[in-house]
Order: sequence, then C-alpha cells, then structure tokens
Amino acid sequence: MVMRSVRHISVIGAGAWGTALAKHLAEKGLHVRLWAYEQEVVNAINATHENALYLPGAKLPRTVIATGSIADALEGCEGILFVVPSHVTRAVLKALAPCLSNIVPLISATKGIEEDTSKLMTQIMEEVLPAEMAPYIMALSGPSFATELSEGKPTAVCLAGRDSETVQRFQQAFMTSTLRVYADTDLLGVQLGGALKNVMALAAGVVDGLGLGLNARAALITRGLAEIIRLGVAMGADPRTFYGLSGVGDLVLTCTGALSRNHMVGVRLGQGEKLETILSGMQAVAEGVRTAHAALGLARRHGVEMPITQEINAVLFDGKSCRKAVSDLMERGAKPEKGGL
Repeated sequence: MVMRSVRHISVIGAGAWGTALAKHLAEKGLHVRLWAYEQEVVNAINATHENALYLPGAKLPRTVIATGSIADALEGCEGILFVVPSHVTRAVLKALAPCLSNIVPLISATKGIEEDTSKLMTQIMEEVLPAEMAPYIMALSGPSFATELSEGKPTAVCLAGRDSETVQRFQQAFMTSTLRVYADTDLLGVQLGGALKNVMALAAGVVDGLGLGLNARAALITRGLAEIIRLGVAMGADPRTFYGLSGVGDLVLTCTGALSRNHMVGVRLGQGEKLETILSGMQAVAEGVRTAHAALGLARRHGVEMPITQEINAVLFDGKSCRKAVSDLMERGAKPEKGGL
C-alpha cells in the first residue's frame, strides 16, 4: 500500500523551534500555517517573512502564512505540530480542541513537564483532546538547536508514537537531506529524555559558571543521565531510549552547546546572578526551571532518588548557594557506579 504524503500542516507556536520547523517544512514544499500568540509576530512574518523576535535572521518561505487565529491555522490541515511552552500547553489545547473539525494526527515538539501535575505533554493532550485522537498523538525530540536547523545544518531527531503507520507517514514528511528522523514507539521515554535534559543543562551551566572544569561537567552529564534513566525506568520507559537521540544526544548538546538557554541560565546562576534577574531579561523560555520542580515531584512519587535534580531545585527555589549544592553532591556517601544512587 502506498502511504499518502502529508501536504498541509499546522504549526501551533511561533517561538524559535516552531518557526524553524515551519521553515523546514515549507522549504520541503508543504503548505504551512503558523499560529503565533503575539500579533506583532504574525504581522512581521506575513510582511517581512522573518520572525525577528524569536528567530532573527532566518528568512521564511513566502508559503509560511502566520495567523493569530487557531481556527484559521487548523483549516484544512492534515497534521498539527504543537510547539508552545509547557506552562501554557493546557490552555492552548483547550482553545484548540473546539476548533477541530475532524481527527488529525498531532505531534508534540514541546520539551517539558507540566509543573502543577507533573504530566508530560502527550498526557495533557489525551486529557484535553477528543479520545479518538489518542492513538495519533506523537512526540518529536532530539538534539536540535532551532538556529542550526534553520541554517540547514545536519540534524537528527526521533519521532515517537503508538501507531506505526502514522509515525512513518510523518517521518517521511519531515525527512530531508539536512534533517534525519528516526521512528520510535517509546512515547514516554522520548518525552522524559527531552524534558529532563533541560534540568541537567541548568546544573551543567552552574558547574561552568563556577569554573569547576571539564572533569566536573563530564561527571555531571554522566550522573545526570543515570538519574534520567532511573526515573524513566520507574515510570515504565524503555531504558534503551535514553542512550539515543532524545537521551544522550540531547543531554550532551544542551549541557555543552553555546546556544542552550538552560545552560546559559545555569552559568549565570553559578556566576552569582539571581534567578529572577536572569529570567526577567529573557524573551524565550528556559524550560528547565519549571521542569526541575515537576521532575522532583515525579521522583518523589515514584520513589526515585535524583540528587542532582534535588540540588538544582534547592538552588532555584530555596536560595541555596551553588557552591554549597556542588559540595553536598560531592560529599555524599560512597556508592557503586552500577546501581548506585
């Protein structure tokens, strides 16, 4: 059977990642409607074909049509790419649900966990959207800075979902010579890896901000991966997922890449700046801040020890000094590496 290609996709969310994905899909020849919350972003994209607020310098194809109306964005679409910050996901989904005229596949490209409920993005989608859509909900994740994708630099990500035919159809829709997409079935693990790496990026940034060296950063990344795997396994994810693109791949990129917002926040915390000051000057969202709190809630719910996550929470929300957090991590009791907490 020949698989019908995707021709019309709606991108909900015009931040840097949503805009980069819209650009990529339009350049492949898909018809793209891009929903933006800010009217100035809508106007700028339609007038100048650039999202100067979130992805400056990236020229968008004229076929990318921006709109401030979710109903207009969804008209005639064959798939929805959902790319809004995690803390507004539920509200945007509630606005989106009444605009659905039929059941269409939906891909979450948001890397976060809802703070109040500790739910993943697809879990919120299954709560808010029609039950018939559940089998066709997917998650896109992996090591992918928006700027590099928009510049056509080689990128690889994974697309996870329960319905293999739907995953393969959208895998083909995204694939080009510069974006390689791998199919996966571990919807839970792919999302956890994409969300929790932001928490570890904050911690890696603190290490760099304190000037503690490359040994310390490498140790942080390695032990951070161990924490992610422990929580993922406790929640029912496949441990092999975390050695892939949405695990090790995204973790290494976000903990070391100069374009990482979460790493940058950690660096500034390590250099002594206050969280409120850092966040007040940022246009884009550093998902790790909210995710850190949600991740700690998940760890406690599942009885999993996550010392790095616990210490970054203490720095972010309890006023603990970065140096004290690092010393407390280093002075914990001796453990075996395999199976040790």
